[in-house]
Amino acid sequence: MARKAPRDESNDNSRAESDLAKKRRARAIDRLLAAAHPDARCELDYSDPLQLAVATILSAQCTDVRVNLTTPALFAKYKTAEDYAGADPEDVEAIIRPTGFYRNKTKSIIGLGKALVADHGGEMPQRMEELVKLPGIGRKTANVILGNAFGLPGIPVDTHMIRLTNRLGLTEGKDPVKLEFQLHELIDKREWTMFSHRIIFHGRRVCIARKPACGACTLAAKCPSFGEGPTDPAEAVKLLRGSNVEELAKLAGIEGAL
Repeated sequence: MARKAPRDESNDNSRAESDLAKKRRARAIDRLLAAAHPDARCELDYSDPLQLAVATILSAQCTDVRVNLTTPALFAKYKTAEDYAGADPEDVEAIIRPTGFYRNKTKSIIGLGKALVADHGGEMPQRMEELVKLPGIGRKTANVILGNAFGLPGIPVDTHMIRLTNRLGLTEGKDPVKLEFQLHELIDKREWTMFSHRIIFHGRRVCIARKPACGACTLAAKCPSFGEGPTDPAEAVKLLRGSNVEELAKLAGIEGAL
């Protein structure tokens, strides 16, 4: 098995990192993530901005897989904001029950439909200021909609983004809004949406919450938290998840481990 390259000592926690150095490291991390996760994308199924908004509301405290199993029936019955506005709450609850917190989610979805009909001609607005005024839509969901439905750069900050960007030393704290603006200063605006997807994919496949695969991570030389998980390549590679484990291992400089 090939040995990993030495870590980048300029990233030692004991040394202060200038703003410029952090920006350069952040953009290098984004490039490495792009190579490691070329299939990164929004994993919610949708065909228009309204469907994405509804799916994102349903994704709170629920997996994307479960949401995608639930939304076909919902989207078949409710196709427009007017449909949601006039929906019977009990009917919506019956469909979305598997996603959890279904009463609150139903209230948000129906409220969203009513607000869109009353204030936006039944269409999803394309401005952050208008989106966050809608029921069930906070900055995270608004950024998901802007970036994926409208192609407008946005960085959705959820628990996964907080965990990974803190671990990578790119952000500090747990306030989603503060972290969003910290990342705005580091990542090229054109890359905001894709950076978010890449971070999520990396968190699910490599930088796992409880036991990150440090010794099989392409970001090892850029990460101040290297060592929180196993650093031995043979042990770390066993922690990799997803459909491209072999490619991830090769990118990390590990050969013959699988």
